[in-house]
Formats: sequence, C-alpha cells, structure tokens
Amino acid sequence: MTQTMFGPAFTEEGILFRLWAPLHESVSLKIEGADPRRMQAVGDGWHHCTVADASVGTRYRFVLPDGLEIPDPASRLQPQDVHGPSEVVDLSSYRWKTSDWTGRPWEEMVIYEMHIGCFTPEGTFKAAIERLDHLQALGVTALQIMPLSEFPGRYSWGYDGVLPYAPCSSYGRPEDFMALVDAAHQRGISVFLDVVYNHFGPDGNYIPSYAPLFTDHHKTPWGNGINYDGDGSGMIREFIIQNAIYWITEFRLDGFRFDAVHAIKDDSAEHLLHALARRVRAGAGNRHVHLIVENEENDSDLLTRGENGEVRLFTAQWNDDVHHVLHITATGETFGYYADYAGDAGKLGRALAEGFVFQGEHMPYRGGSRGKPSGHLPPTAFISFIQNHDQIGNRALGDRVLASSPADVAKAVAAVYLLAPEIPMLFMGEEWGAREPFPFFCDFDEDLNEKVRKGRREELSRLPGFDADDLLDPTAPSTFAAAKLDWSKLASEVLDFYRTLLDLRHRRIVPLLKGAGAGNAVYHSAGSALAVDWTLAQNRRLHLRANLGNEAAPLVSQQDDGETIFRLGGSDGGNLAPWTVIWSISEA
Repeated sequence: MTQTMFGPAFTEEGILFRLWAPLHESVSLKIEGADPRRMQAVGDGWHHCTVADASVGTRYRFVLPDGLEIPDPASRLQPQDVHGPSEVVDLSSYRWKTSDWTGRPWEEMVIYEMHIGCFTPEGTFKAAIERLDHLQALGVTALQIMPLSEFPGRYSWGYDGVLPYAPCSSYGRPEDFMALVDAAHQRGISVFLDVVYNHFGPDGNYIPSYAPLFTDHHKTPWGNGINYDGDGSGMIREFIIQNAIYWITEFRLDGFRFDAVHAIKDDSAEHLLHALARRVRAGAGNRHVHLIVENEENDSDLLTRGENGEVRLFTAQWNDDVHHVLHITATGETFGYYADYAGDAGKLGRALAEGFVFQGEHMPYRGGSRGKPSGHLPPTAFISFIQNHDQIGNRALGDRVLASSPADVAKAVAAVYLLAPEIPMLFMGEEWGAREPFPFFCDFDEDLNEKVRKGRREELSRLPGFDADDLLDPTAPSTFAAAKLDWSKLASEVLDFYRTLLDLRHRRIVPLLKGAGAGNAVYHSAGSALAVDWTLAQNRRLHLRANLGNEAAPLVSQQDDGETIFRLGGSDGGNLAPWTVIWSISEA
C-alpha cells in the first residue's frame, strides 16, 4: 500500500483503518458482515482501528455519531459508487512490466487528451489498451486522461469527483488503470492525469460532515473555497498533496494537468500550488515528471524558468489564446470571448511567438486586464491545440466545428499548431476528423439533474444563434453515448496528414527544442498573412510563413528562410495563395 497518511494501511497486526475526523470525538468502523466497532481517538482529530482478519477485498464504511455511514475519503476503490462501501485494495500486488521507466523529456511531448468512457465503445481502461498501438503509430508520446476520481453516477466528464484516491469503478479496477499506464510506457507513451483540486462535486462528498473542508473566506464558481489556509487547513493540504504524490508513486504517472488553478484560493505563506509542485517533484525522484496548469488568469509567474532554463514550478500551461485565434481563423466565429481575438493575424503571431495574446492588456469580454508578460518564456512553456474537451463541450451542441471546416482550412490550421515549437495537444478522434460531438454529460439524482439541465440551458442560451430548446439533455444516456468515438471511421486522408505532420515534428522540430532559448521569437503580420521566426537550439532558426485567409496575400517577410521542410498551398512571386503554410529551417 502507499505510504500516505490517508486510507487503509497493511501492517503486521492486520489492516489499519484511519480517518481524520476532527469534528467528532468518536467514530466507528463498520466492516460488511460485522457489527460496528469503535475506533480509537489517537489525537489531532485522527481515529484508528486495526482489524486482524480484514484483507484485500474487505468492504467497509465509517459511522459518525449521528449514524451517518460514509465511505473512506481516501478509498482506493468504490465498487458500488460514491455512496457505497469502500474496498481494501493492495496496490503493491501489481507486477509492473516497465519498472525501469523514467519518463520522457518535455520537448518530446505530443499530447493526446482522452476521456476513458468515450475513447472506446466499452469505455474501460482495458479497452483503451487495445488502441495504444494506433496512438504510438500516430506519433503520440503522452496521454492526458480526463479526471478519474470516483464521481457519482454512470457517466461524467469527471470534474465532479468526490473521492480523489479512487479511480472511477465505471472504467475498471485500480489494477486495470495500472495496466493501462504500464502498456503505455511499454510503447514509450507518458501518462498525465487531469486532477481537480479547486472544488469537490455536489453529490457524495461527505468530508464536510466530519472535517473543515471548506472556508467562507474564499469564494469560487462552485461555492465556498477549499480550506487551504484556515483552521485545520494543514491536514486538508496534506490530503491533496499526498493525493498527487500517490498517483505519481503508486500508479507511476508522468505528471498532471491541474484544472482551473486560478480558482485555488490560498493566502498561506506557501501557496498550495507551490507546495504541490515542490513535493510532487521530490516524490518522483529522478523520473521525468511534467506539471501542466489550466489558468484563466494567464499568470506567467507559475511558468518561471531558472538561469539554465530549468522548470521551477510548472512545466507548461494550456494556451487558450492560441486556440481562440486559430478557431476564429478557421470558422469566422466572433461571439463571446472570441470577439477579443478577432481582427488580424497579428494576434496569432503574438500567441505563437510569445505565448499569450493578452499580457496585461484590457480584455473587453472580461471587463478588465488579463495576463502577465510571457514573451520571456520558451515556446515549450505553452501547450497549443485546436480542440479540447472544454472548447468542444462548452459549445451549445458539443459539436466539433473544425471537423466541418473545408479541408484546406482544417489542414492549414493543423499544420500551424502541430509543427510550431509549442507543445501540441490533440483531442481524441481529431486525428481522423471525427465528427462525434463531445457535449457535457453527467448522471446525478433527479433533483441535481434538473438543476444541471436548467443551469446549462441558461448559460448556453446566451450564445448567438442558439435556441435553448435544442440543447442536448446533459443527463440523458443518449448524450453520453453520442460522444463515443466511432473507430470504424479511422481510415481517412486526415489521419495520413496528421501522421505525416507528427513524423516531421519528431524528426525535424523536436531536436531543436531542447535548450532552446527563451524570448527569441519575432512575428510580422498583414491582413491574413503571417510570418514568425524562432531561434531554437543547434544554432537554428525556425520560420513560419502562412496565409490563413481566403484571398491571396503578400509575403510579410522576404528574408532567406533556408531549407523548406513543409509546404501546404503555394506562392506566386511575392504572394501566398489562400490557406498556405510554409515551414523552413535556416542557420541562426
């Protein structure tokens, strides 16, 4: 078993059951088939009970003084969902085939975001293993798996999890998840997990009934903030930090994507995010571990590098700014926040060259400033994408609008982001032009389901051209089923194109990223024409020349760009044809 302070532990005397419940003087342990037994209060809010005849497979609950039966907050498995008993699991019994795996350097990453329940028809860890050969052949070097912590109901995006130590039983057992990680490592593929440390889901979270989990000193979009800095916060912080270390050590994960870190409020001397980064890296030892943030505030301080370019806190951030400008380029949509990114190719140039479009400037949609300077960071501090679960799923119908774009448009956009020196991320099925929607879905009780339906209707009805009556029911089984990938459509021209681009990336771009200097990119634009130049490693310059528009446009840079490594579209004299993308490399 893991060496965390939380959850059951194997000892010579039997299995030690532990619960931190400082709001109660007494707690009982109830093992299925036996009478409840009072646990021993051992100080600082802890209650212990060692059971000699408990074993792997034992199912148990804790019983509070008012009779409320609760699962273990650090349960390793919930075979009957969030309200059922917890099950003792011996994670150390799994026999790893890749015990010598130490991970891959960050510059080699090509990330593939997936939802286990929708990635295959079966929606299980075991079924996902069967598709890893496809991803390896595609050129993917990292999986980013949407949240797995046990959530209520049969299906969910995973952001409503309530038991952060238990992989969702809908997808299989913990050992099945280990087997998926193991199989990925056998193919040279890293595995990152999306984790949610900014809130707990609305159903099945029993912790507030026995511990000070929340605080009214901080507010989040989900209500009161998690208590990371008030009375009793020390153990709450440990619960979360040790959870991250647990995933890294027990499941041998290669890193995380931290959801909405801007909503993690903490006035402690050391912010939780800093403590997380420090202790996770220490827990990983000499392995490559990469930490990714989603941060609406575009706080580049979290991405700070040392004098030699080493990562100090977080490796990279999802760069929504790149997505927004590429999305507008491909679709022409300018509603909502997209309006602030419309206008000219210069916004795309800035995002590619410097990271953020908004680096402290006023953003009309927000009604205030956004971001901090980011041009001093290396391009690998940013993750670029044209699809992800949010940008698809938060559309009214969950439609993959880019998959419906004209072929020359979709290819040009893909050629920009897959060959740029930022780290690229695909969303599952994108590589073959999948058109299955990825709408929001969840499965609560009927009262919560109705609240979700109402909330989504109100939120999305504000989008132009959307009739709220057309909204898919996020709680219906059919909505979840519609999001499953159709692998019978795998073979396609799009797949061949993606494979070609990723092969080129690994051969020609990746070798230039290790040790690449920061803040050495420049961009020029005019109308739909764009030129970006990066100074990378090995005394090389990488050049992008593109026309991302429907009309011919003049080159905005006439310098000698050296060896052309990729060309889509064409040029005539000093003009680029519509939807032309040219990549080249020269001596610096």
